[in-house]
Amino acid sequence: MSQNLDVRVAQGIARGVRERGIEAWRNLPYAEAPIGPLRFKAPRPPVPWAGVRDASEFGPVPWQSLQGHFVGASKKQTMSEDCLTLNVLRPAGSVGGGLPVMLFIHGGAYAVGSSAEYPRNGEALVRDGGIVYVSINYRLSALGYLDFTRFSTPERAFDSNLGLRDQVAALEWVRANIAAFGGDPNNVTVFGESAGGNAVTTLMATPAAHGLFAKAIAQSAPTNAIYPPEQTHRWADEFVAFLADRIEPGGVETTSVDDAGDLLARADASDLVEAAVSLTLLAPDRDPGTIALCPVIDGDFLPERPLKAFKHGRAARIPLIIGTNDREGSLFTGRLDILATTPPRIRAIFSRTKKKARKAIKAEYPGLPDKRPAADFAGDYAFWYPTVKVAERHSRYAPVHFYRFDIAPRLVRQLGFDATHGLELFALFDRMNGWFGRAMGALGGRRAFMRTGDRMRRHWIDFARSGQVAGWPEYDEETRATMIFDKTDRVENDPRSARRVAWQEFVPHV
Repeated sequence: MSQNLDVRVAQGIARGVRERGIEAWRNLPYAEAPIGPLRFKAPRPPVPWAGVRDASEFGPVPWQSLQGHFVGASKKQTMSEDCLTLNVLRPAGSVGGGLPVMLFIHGGAYAVGSSAEYPRNGEALVRDGGIVYVSINYRLSALGYLDFTRFSTPERAFDSNLGLRDQVAALEWVRANIAAFGGDPNNVTVFGESAGGNAVTTLMATPAAHGLFAKAIAQSAPTNAIYPPEQTHRWADEFVAFLADRIEPGGVETTSVDDAGDLLARADASDLVEAAVSLTLLAPDRDPGTIALCPVIDGDFLPERPLKAFKHGRAARIPLIIGTNDREGSLFTGRLDILATTPPRIRAIFSRTKKKARKAIKAEYPGLPDKRPAADFAGDYAFWYPTVKVAERHSRYAPVHFYRFDIAPRLVRQLGFDATHGLELFALFDRMNGWFGRAMGALGGRRAFMRTGDRMRRHWIDFARSGQVAGWPEYDEETRATMIFDKTDRVENDPRSARRVAWQEFVPHV
């Protein structure tokens, strides 16, 4: 192992590895392990280590369920509450510094996933773009995205927005240490997909994160999945009931704040994440259109709804790429059905608006509530329309580039998914050479899909370098220029304008 892979960071010396033209450092702690009395507490600075730390392998992944709505971790991966680590990749043989930095936040409904879920993520960006790539773990499920502050007492405090605070702590670590890896701490682009996209837009509205990154990319973000305390406190009560019944059916009293706090403190992490599955199964029908594991508007760390911050220019005024895939909702069927896809859920959402607006929106989804139009309605409600609102509001204060990802391999189209939620990750991260990518391309369309990924990746790299993208006009409320990623990329002004206008009347509060 080459000595030049020893890098000194604030906590000590880390020894990386060289592989496939990439130099990698993995499992670097950016915060103290949130275990014991630090469970449900805001992250603290990492503890220094003695000697040289082996940074060649990924660390444990955050605790998550292996049988819930989503399945992220492999049974072979070690799960631990001691998971607040990140990974750094750079081009092999890098000399000097000043490289642009791209920090990726993984998705997974804030319930599953990790920085090791796809171990080779980022390598194509590093090789093609000469950038420094950072990927992070953060607390998930009940350990990171349920609000237990109502159970706080003078003796035991529960902090809010733990996963969001973890992401800020990771960005702070990058600001302090990334120059040691050749990265420019003043040129950090944060990007993420799905829940990771929600994290990006939420970080832009989080005062503690301002100044820690210079540009942002939000892919398929459910940007409005942020809830007030009156909602999150009710979910906390329901969660504790599920947890109590799981630990000792019929035998655990949780009627007081102290009882609930004791239960949360002593519960096994596995019981916490499995109880969260019960809650997330309940939420789509109890509260249609919501996702139970999400940030909370706590009035402090996250002072307001991000959409409100974007409206009034209080979000970080930095360049933004934002967009969605053509048919986001088609993925959410069967075990993954957490969106407003069923007739009762759709009726509940329709009850919140006026009859004229309901009629206009139904005209945009002929056949509703049949399966295909229901999936498109639900996907647009959760992902596309809130994304439009972020783009138009942020464009008043900073440059915005808006996109829609339309291409899909032939087999994916024949199965009825089309360009569904998460598909662009296979293009962007050059995943089509893996077994799943090759299976998707078995009936054709693989090469065209990969070429689109090459072009998309080049745009992301150019944006990370300079904040600009060639041939892609900025978005504004007059022209609404949108890059359509397809076999042949094109720019369209205000695609699906009639649908956008119908949504404006349907959910004017967004």
